[in-house]
Amino acid sequence: MVIGIDEMLARARAGLVRLSPQETHGAMARGAVLIDIRPAAQRGDHGEIPGAIIIERNVLEWRLDPSSDARLPFTHYDLEAIVTCQEGYTSSLAAAALQELGLRRATDLEGGFKAWQEAGLPTT
Repeated sequence: MVIGIDEMLARARAGLVRLSPQETHGAMARGAVLIDIRPAAQRGDHGEIPGAIIIERNVLEWRLDPSSDARLPFTHYDLEAIVTCQEGYTSSLAAAALQELGLRRATDLEGGFKAWQEAGLPTT
């Protein structure tokens, strides 16, 4: 069955407990890992969130799959990973993909970097 992107996004979000910018900030203080999947040009144009780990979208699954030979050393199945993009659309799809890989605590930042910035939280 073919579905459109709106349905795909709705299905992805149905399995997520999305976090507000303030909730994300608190989760990071508790040890959650914020993953920024935006391309370098977007980060350069808009800024970055201090402490976020940069993993561009095209390699995300390989870097965070605990069974991958290309995984980052900190990844594990119980990792609290919060994904962000610019506005919170691509991050929802990415977080759902991470859940499919077994990272059940993966979620995303609702509204993305834009919402974080509008909330007055730290950026560089």
